[in-house]
Amino acid sequence: MWGAIIGDIVGSRFEFDQGDKSREFELFGKGCYFTDDTVMTAAVAEALMEVENDASEEQVKAALIKYMKKWGQAYPDAGYGARFISWVLSDDPQPYGSYGNGSGMRVSPAGWLYDSLERTREVARWTAEVTHNHPEGVKGAESVAAAIYLARTGASKDQIRQYIETEFGYDLSRTLDEIRPTYHHVEDCMRTMPEAFECFLEAESYEQTLRNVMYIGGDTDTLAAIAGSVAEAMWGVPEEIVEGAKVFVDEEVERVVRRFYGVIG
Repeated sequence: MWGAIIGDIVGSRFEFDQGDKSREFELFGKGCYFTDDTVMTAAVAEALMEVENDASEEQVKAALIKYMKKWGQAYPDAGYGARFISWVLSDDPQPYGSYGNGSGMRVSPAGWLYDSLERTREVARWTAEVTHNHPEGVKGAESVAAAIYLARTGASKDQIRQYIETEFGYDLSRTLDEIRPTYHHVEDCMRTMPEAFECFLEAESYEQTLRNVMYIGGDTDTLAAIAGSVAEAMWGVPEEIVEGAKVFVDEEVERVVRRFYGVIG
């Protein structure tokens, strides 16, 4: 979870094309904060920890709705889209066909909790479908969780690249240098998932992954949450970076993070 949360915090001050597209910057500084990416990652983690690992679709989705509404209402100013706010406040929340990258930024807990790639993808799909039930939104969530599962179970970057291209049809042929000149803030899965994966694939460490995100710019908090979640599964997160991030999160977020790492061991 720290992989996604720290990515969110580091990228928060460069969101909406506010950075200068550089790899040279302090990871933490004035203007850093956690956004809806962190809030919903915590919500998904808490929901998935509440149900058994073999829980049914109905059980998983009920828990997801419960905790996403709970966390969304507890942090109403975290930066959600208008349709998601309406969903959070609804007495009868229904999926609304979104293909935004919110499905990918919150799914990382699903990448760690299950013993097979098939189950990982199934639960990831359900985490998307409660809101982002457009095929592209579902694909965004499944691809991130699958990449995390593969990274934590020993797959190489080349194997992960091949799997993501083959299974999800994302074009991962463009380098960051090719992406960077014209890339800008967009929030749909189609134009953020490939870029987030490439930031991970061209890195050799967790920190370098985050620096790659800021190098191309765009929706930096969400790209860094996505890329950072996969990078954590590949390399882990250095303890000094975790300690630096703790200044920016509150006790409720830390509580869920501690519980989650206790569960996954």
